[in-house]
Amino acid sequence: MSGRVGDLSPKQAEALDKFRENIKDVLPSLPYQDDCYLLRWLRARCFDLQKSEAMLRKHIEVRKVMDADNIENWKAPEVIEKYLSGGQCGYDQDGCPVWYEIIGPLDPKGLFFSASKQDLIKYKFRDCQRLLQECDRQSQKLGKKIEMVMMIFDCEGLSLKHLWKPAIEAYGEFLGMFEENYPETLKRLFIIKAPKLFPVAYNLIKHFLSEDTRKKIVVLGANWKEVLQKYIDHEEIPVEFGGTRTDPDGNPKCETKINYGGDIPKTYYVRNQVTQKYEHSVVVNRGSSHQVEYEILFPGCVLRWQFMSDGSDVGFGVYLKTKIGERQRAGDMTEVHPTQRYNAHMVPEDGSLTCSTPGIYVLRFDNTYSYLHAKKVSYTVEVLLPDKKSEEQIEQLGEKINEVALNNA
Repeated sequence: MSGRVGDLSPKQAEALDKFRENIKDVLPSLPYQDDCYLLRWLRARCFDLQKSEAMLRKHIEVRKVMDADNIENWKAPEVIEKYLSGGQCGYDQDGCPVWYEIIGPLDPKGLFFSASKQDLIKYKFRDCQRLLQECDRQSQKLGKKIEMVMMIFDCEGLSLKHLWKPAIEAYGEFLGMFEENYPETLKRLFIIKAPKLFPVAYNLIKHFLSEDTRKKIVVLGANWKEVLQKYIDHEEIPVEFGGTRTDPDGNPKCETKINYGGDIPKTYYVRNQVTQKYEHSVVVNRGSSHQVEYEILFPGCVLRWQFMSDGSDVGFGVYLKTKIGERQRAGDMTEVHPTQRYNAHMVPEDGSLTCSTPGIYVLRFDNTYSYLHAKKVSYTVEVLLPDKKSEEQIEQLGEKINEVALNNA
């Protein structure tokens, strides 16, 4: 049995009655009190009464923190309203709202330097609330229960800037918030225009997703426009995504519905760094350098680093060793990320490199130009691995037009 209204086993029906009884003290504070709503929480925890109740009570606390009942009165910072991409536009063939997430133009650093993480999370929480309200309107309009949302993630332009560690961590928090507070709401999630970097990005965030959510993620190939029209009528899809829908003024992107983000002007910045915790520190003596080696076993991995120095600038570059098993001077190695001096004592530095060749990569902190001062450098370096299953599937999509579900990723 599906565990939905009208399709309950006797055991599931009994669990629903017990669940309603167990939460009767908080039932009046819930936005909905019908069986459809309560069954979402039960299905999310496989009808385990104790786990379902704990999940729901935690959600009630989140609603209090977010002031969910008054969230429409909350005025978000202007920079978030203008530059946090995404939006709801149209409905699928069942009447479910369709949400578009636009990845490429998103400016993660600009958002973090201009707004608080709390406001960013609250803004996404409000988006979720609005999607539920849209489901309500559709239910009334169509005369049937609409309680799920279809999502389309446009990954064109996904690049190393989107793998910035604070941004990934914050996005993980949002995904966790969505999973814990909006169970059984995602109908299907289509990934379109996924670049080769997508498997690395997916591997960073997939542990925030439940197995059930992963099964709903589908990576589309070159025929993504045709596939979308199997689920969404063309008049409901913006011209930008292969349909015929436009804004009233003819804008093919439907920008009155979908925010496409963009680079954030520095006039919005309220800070120039985000507090970081570093895993290592080293003193680089005057006139010397310090090398850190990482072995990359296969192409497609990403080296990601963050560092800061105390008191003065420091040089930094990345090299690929030409001889294994011995220390090499910079001039004897292949330079893959040019060495330059960074004012990391003023603003912490971060960066990343996609490793196209297996081998030993050397991150070199350079203080050879300083004859007077040693430099203390604090740093964190990570090797980001691609999700192998999605990487294989994207390679397949390059060879044949198809759609692939990440159900075992």
